[in-house]
Amino acid sequence: MKGHIPVLHVSERLLPQAWEKSVLSAWQNGIEIETEYDRPNDPPSKDCTMIITVKEPFAEPRIHRSFPAKLEDLEIYRLEVVNGIHDNRVGEGRWPYSYHQRLFSYADEIDQLSYVVRRLAKTPYTRRAQAITWIPVQDLHSDEPPCLQRLHFRVLPGNDGLVLSMNAHWRSRDAFKAAFMNMWALTDLQRAVAEQLQNQIKQPVYSGGYMDISDSYHIYGKDWKEFEKFLSSVRTRPFDKRTWTTSFAAPFFEKAREAK
Repeated sequence: MKGHIPVLHVSERLLPQAWEKSVLSAWQNGIEIETEYDRPNDPPSKDCTMIITVKEPFAEPRIHRSFPAKLEDLEIYRLEVVNGIHDNRVGEGRWPYSYHQRLFSYADEIDQLSYVVRRLAKTPYTRRAQAITWIPVQDLHSDEPPCLQRLHFRVLPGNDGLVLSMNAHWRSRDAFKAAFMNMWALTDLQRAVAEQLQNQIKQPVYSGGYMDISDSYHIYGKDWKEFEKFLSSVRTRPFDKRTWTTSFAAPFFEKAREAK
């Protein structure tokens, strides 16, 4: 319908399946729209609101070969989000923020994820286990405000322990060039929260489903030529040739950790 932003939903078992399907859905069903980053003569972007459900985010294969970076870059990004290896760049004024800094040291003082773990340990069924990134006094005037807005956690009984699910809410998202790396890192953060909760309550806690909601899930018009290579891969290569397992990537990740 003219004037309406399409709301799309994809649901898959595996992380790379869900990302691939979401990008294709945005390409096929998104609206054409300009962006604040367009250069003269850039084609319009494809855009939609996207809901992605990953039922088993830690099942293998976990890595899509078409994410636009090296495996070493994927590991460094994970370490940035989960371990905060580049938070010093925020303090030095080189970055306006990092997700780790906003989640673990919000406004330079609040460790929100420690609160999440304590809250879930006390009341597993709580609806208040969340962490936010947006700081209005800073971000309303920033040219680079955070895309990730909020994480929400819930725990339910499983077959042989508790199961921790996580929802990630995004203001804006480059579907093709950023979303897979975001999802990879955040699911590992989900796993870390599950491990911390398990250590605190002294009973098994497993990572469950991951849901990812983007208000603007877009593919930039300037990336069409590169995106065509992704489409060609989907059309011509079987799924096992479009993905890697975590074990395959392990030596590359180790190399990245040694060099960081």
